Amino acid sequence: MTEHLPQFITEKAGILAAAGIESAKAEIEIILCHVLEVDRLNLYLHGPQLLNTSTLKRIDEIIERRVTRYPLQYILGETWFYGRRFHVSPVVMVPTPETELLCENALGFVRNRQLAAPRILDLGVGSGVISITLACELAKVSVLALDISAEAIDVARGNAREHGVSDKIEFRLSDSFQAVGAHESFDLILSNPPYIRESDYDGLPPEVKADPKVSLVAGEDGLDAIRKIIRYASDHVAKDGRIMFEISHDQVELVTRLTKQDGHYNYIDIIRDLNDLDRLVVLGRKG
Repeated sequence: MTEHLPQFITEKAGILAAAGIESAKAEIEIILCHVLEVDRLNLYLHGPQLLNTSTLKRIDEIIERRVTRYPLQYILGETWFYGRRFHVSPVVMVPTPETELLCENALGFVRNRQLAAPRILDLGVGSGVISITLACELAKVSVLALDISAEAIDVARGNAREHGVSDKIEFRLSDSFQAVGAHESFDLILSNPPYIRESDYDGLPPEVKADPKVSLVAGEDGLDAIRKIIRYASDHVAKDGRIMFEISHDQVELVTRLTKQDGHYNYIDIIRDLNDLDRLVVLGRKG
């Protein structure tokens, strides 16, 4: 219906930009790829032929909802993570690029240590992106995935089935480490825990506040969930294993202090993200 796709994208992106959405052009491309069921290359090769009254109406409906600042991922019911498509809904947090850093470091640890059949704990599985990414990337891996939300586990289970890795992942309903057996140990314990302060919640962007609050906020100082990780993870990480979890960039000093006060760890490393912000804590226990 339109032969001038770049102009069409620019015009539609202007609507999103006026609503305060930063990556407006990229989002319009994502919307078009979703509605037209093509990848980005074929969008520009064949997109104009696929635009018709029906698809244009659907595109406008999505844009109309997006300008309310409701997350695009929830509108489309999907997101991309580590090159794979995942189903998401408002019962799970939309995964962020920073969590890909967690997966990259976990995979690097397994490969550098040449662990033939690593056992991994994913604390707070959400949509399942961490567990499923590792299950897809590692031939022989066993993942225990925990979450406090039964609805989140249902979403993660569906994603695991879609990616063909259900046999590698066990799901358990659990508040933190509650459902982990006393003698269960893991080569890696991974988590993207809630770490936002209660006082900061009201000032979050609308897209972030659409995520489940339980996935975002962790007490007055944002460290309630991280305290549990530091306290209990040492009981379940194997000798020479690692604990990796995300933090806010301004929590390094407090997390380092908590780790030293705990006394169960002899290794701590802080890894920065692509924006050069402190993002990932890596711990190793004594003994």
